[in-house]
This record gives sequence, structure tokens and C-alpha cells, in this order.
Amino acid sequence: MPTGHSARPSSGGKRSFNSSPVTRSGSGFRYTGPSHSARPSGASSSAPARSGGFKSSSSRFGAAPRKSGFGAGRRSTSFARNRTGGGGGGSRFAQRIDFSKFVKKAEPVTEAKKYVAKHKFADFPFGEQLQKNIAKKGFVHPTPIQDQSIMTVLGGRDFFGLANTGTGKTGAFILPLIDRVSRDKKQKVLIMAPTRELAQQIEVEFRDLSAWLHVFSVSVVGGMPINRQISEIRRGVNFVIGTPGRITDLVKQKALDLSTFSTVVLDEADRMLDMGFRDDMTFILGKCATPRQTLFFSATLSPEIKKMTEMYLKDPLFVSVVTGNTSKNIDQDVVRVRKEDKLNTLHDILIGEGADKVLIFRETKRSVDQLESELRSLGFKVAGIHGDKRNRERMRMLESFKKNETKILIATDVAARGLDIPNVTHVINYDIPNDYETYVHRIGRTGRADKKGIALTFIPA
Repeated sequence: MPTGHSARPSSGGKRSFNSSPVTRSGSGFRYTGPSHSARPSGASSSAPARSGGFKSSSSRFGAAPRKSGFGAGRRSTSFARNRTGGGGGGSRFAQRIDFSKFVKKAEPVTEAKKYVAKHKFADFPFGEQLQKNIAKKGFVHPTPIQDQSIMTVLGGRDFFGLANTGTGKTGAFILPLIDRVSRDKKQKVLIMAPTRELAQQIEVEFRDLSAWLHVFSVSVVGGMPINRQISEIRRGVNFVIGTPGRITDLVKQKALDLSTFSTVVLDEADRMLDMGFRDDMTFILGKCATPRQTLFFSATLSPEIKKMTEMYLKDPLFVSVVTGNTSKNIDQDVVRVRKEDKLNTLHDILIGEGADKVLIFRETKRSVDQLESELRSLGFKVAGIHGDKRNRERMRMLESFKKNETKILIATDVAARGLDIPNVTHVINYDIPNDYETYVHRIGRTGRADKKGIALTFIPA
């Protein structure tokens, strides 16, 4: 079915423009035939007719704040300056990536070996109300990282969890910490996340699971009124959930005293380092209580992460549930295309069968706006999110995308981490990612929860 159009294309959902079918060729598919000569039906009647198109054939697919978009506020601009414009297909650093890494056939989902949990959520020694909240969410069996971490976190031991994106890391720490604080309201927990969206997502999860337990939280992120956050802190909270930049600001303004926080969680710790938050992270950890419980969660184990764990974790339990660099459920391929043909090629994919919920990645805020405008002119219902848009607007767009009200979302790289967006059918790297780790986290938005996904990366023809 088409994606994001106001109406279906004619001929029962098939293409209504003059291009030949897409056929298998080599490791992927190949477009053949002439360029577009008409818009799909359902596209805006005011949209200009496209000309040009495919002057040469292009190979096609055959499987959560460094940043260039929205996220933790003030640190976004310096990274963006080091990147090239979005139209050329990615930054100069991306040219060093072996493009063959972007090609991988998905394995049949039925062949995946299922993890057998040692516990059910009902087995954990949580309080009665927390168990009711868990049951209300429909949770029965924990994910591997949850199954292997909850009892350790409950026991107060330091912990390092290495897990792929989308594996339930939030529940692994939020559940045992809610239980502990609900029993001792004097305890305070600090949770750091790389992006404001991930921090706010954690707080939403916290509120659902802590209902009727009389424990309170505040989200402290850039882009939101700091005075309101200060007011919430002064009123009294058990959990502070935020980005390193805003937490640092609050500490320096003497609005947040971290010496009373005996538990610290660093979620997506590797991403925070990638984004240049090392100084903020070390500053914050240095202000927290000692002794304390420290929990690290990361998708990768880089030398920098290893060094930080040696510095800040005391006799931690190390658990790895990483099953591979990328999900086996994702069909990955490249689209070889000339710069002037990229929009036409994207258009083909978006109206193709099965492109029901598409996440497109671009390098810069300006390039997100540009592509959003171009797709709107072609009749697509599309949203773009980046740092120049107000926080409420970004959250509204994300909610619209999650609920399938908007079926095409364009974003900068910060959206690749942590966000739980269900049922994304396609991830399209319209610009080449800066490095392979960024690629892994981008495409991790699809192929989740045993569902198959497609990841396409546009590369120069």
C-alpha cells in the first residue's frame, strides 16, 4: 500500500506513472525503464509534474542525544558544522565506509532462536501495586536484558548492560528502581540520556509504571522552560531524568544538589560520549553521592566506554545480550543513484508496496526541511523533526508517526537512538551515515519485536 499519500495510486495500488517494473539484479533490485511522466493519483493536484527522472538504472534494496539535529540543546551546532550538506549523500567521513556492510539479506524470523527467560515479571519481588502496573501494561515475560539485570539492580550492585537497541533496557533499570524508591521515599535516582526525546520517553514509561506509588519525577531537558524544571525540583522529586547539558546547567545554577542522589543511571552511555558529553558526564558523576549504585547501559563497548566503566563502576556485574551488529530481521541493501535522481528514486520507494511507515534520515536540519518540502509538493503526508523546531511540535510529530497518522518521518541522526517507534517498515538513509555505528542505530528503528524490516542506503551511482 502507498505511504503517506492522501489517496491510493490507481490500478489497485500499483504505480500509475510510466516506469517499468523493478526487477531483481545481482545482490539487489534494479530500476529499469523511462522516467516518471505523471504523478500518482492521490498526489496533490497542485504539485508540479516531475520530469527528468532516471537517466540511468539504479540498484535498489535486496534487515536512542555527535549530533546534527534536535536533542540535548546547545551541543548540536558544533557537530553540524563539521558535516557537509545533505544533498550530496553524506559527510566526507562516510566515504570511508565499506558500502558492502549495508547489504545483508534478512533471515527468516521463524529461524531465530527464542530466549527462554528464567523469570516471569510476577516472580520478581516487586510490591503489589507495581506488579499491578506491570500487568496493566501487558508485560509477562522479561526481555533478556531485563531477565538478567533486575535482581542485580534490586540488590544494589553496580551493573553494566551491553544490549542492542530496542531490547527493553529502560525496563531493566526503571522497574527495580521504582520498587526500591517506593519502599524508601528518601532515596533519589538520577537518569541521564543522550537526547531530550529519549529522556521524555523514559519519563513516560516511569509515570505508567509508578502509578499510585507516590514517587515523583521531573524531566530536565533543553528546549523546555528551565524555571519550571527548577520549580518541580524544589517541590520534591525522587527521580530526575534528563540530558547531560541541562543537568549540568541546573547543578551550576545551584538548583540541583546531586550529593543526595545515591543511584545514577547512564542510558545509551556510548551515544552520550559520541555526542561530546564526556565533560558533562564526568562532572555530574563527580557531584553524585559516594558510595552509590551506578548503572551503565550501552549498545557498544568502545575503549572510551570501557575506560569510564573502570573509573566509575565498583565490582559491577557485566551482562551482554548483543546478538549481532544489526537485527537479523532487517533486509539491508543500497540504492545506487545519481544526486539529481535521488528524489525520484525516493518517490518510487515511498509509493511501493509495503512502504507503510517510513523513517528517513538526513544529515542536517536544513536538509530535513528541504526534503520535507519536496515530498509535500508531491502529495505526501510527511513530518520532519530537528533542533530548530519547538519541543512540543517535535513530540506531537513523533506521536503522530507512532500512531500512523503520519506515515513518513524525516529526522536527523539523533532519532536513531533509544526511541521506541513501533512497526516501522522502512528506514531510508537518504544521506550516508557518518560511520557504521550510526548506521546500526539508524536501521535499528525497523525490524523490531520479531517483525521484518527494510533498510535502504542511498549511495552515489
